[in-house]
Amino acid sequence: MEQGRVDIEVLGGIGTITFGHPQSNSLPGNLLRKLADSITSLGEDERVRVIVLQSFGEKTFCAGASFDELVAISDAESGLHFFSGFALVINACRKVKKLIIGRVQGKAVGGGVGIAASVDYCFATSSASVKLSELAVGIGPFVVGPAVERKVGVSGMSELAIQATEWRSAEWAKQKGLYNEVFETTEALDDAIAKLAHRLSQSNPEAMEELKKIFWEGTENWDQQLIDRAKISGRLVLSPFTREAIHSFKSK
Repeated sequence: MEQGRVDIEVLGGIGTITFGHPQSNSLPGNLLRKLADSITSLGEDERVRVIVLQSFGEKTFCAGASFDELVAISDAESGLHFFSGFALVINACRKVKKLIIGRVQGKAVGGGVGIAASVDYCFATSSASVKLSELAVGIGPFVVGPAVERKVGVSGMSELAIQATEWRSAEWAKQKGLYNEVFETTEALDDAIAKLAHRLSQSNPEAMEELKKIFWEGTENWDQQLIDRAKISGRLVLSPFTREAIHSFKSK
């Protein structure tokens, strides 16, 4: 777990992906690629009819980008490579033919919000506040933006992006459409997920595949669009303003 991990379990037609990292489930580049590969792998697994995406621990669902890797980025190519990891995860969620249930048990920041926005049905706890903090460190939520905007609209996306230091509650996220259901306890959360996952595992795979296509209509250009957005982030992370902001943030 020291370097982070991604686990896969298949049981009763349900494929569960669990990711984690000791730094609040932040996502370094290698973990992002493992996560994208795992989503794609379960999508191709004939034993699986529905996918559950979750993280380890209780307090934080995902803290977004790894600040250690952000500091280490030294050129545009490595910047593009890092931010492309988020693009790979979002596009894997988009292109996989099976429905994905998200389990957000704690706070989601930056890329973590993007992942929550990329599942097809998202459960959360009442402690699962959200924040797009990228502008606060001199970048911007460029890669995750299309996924977040797809769920919360331009107004909600603008609010999160501009108020980069402010948390929005799980109830706010539910009202905006990021979360579908919010629960007071993880026990209630897990019970609801288990019931829906079981029901979907018994449903018609072809019908669910066709529904998935409808849900994601209009995103066919995301393969290129998200890479173009990753280039913007990869360029901005090299600016003196952003370098100073990231170092200042890490020193707090």
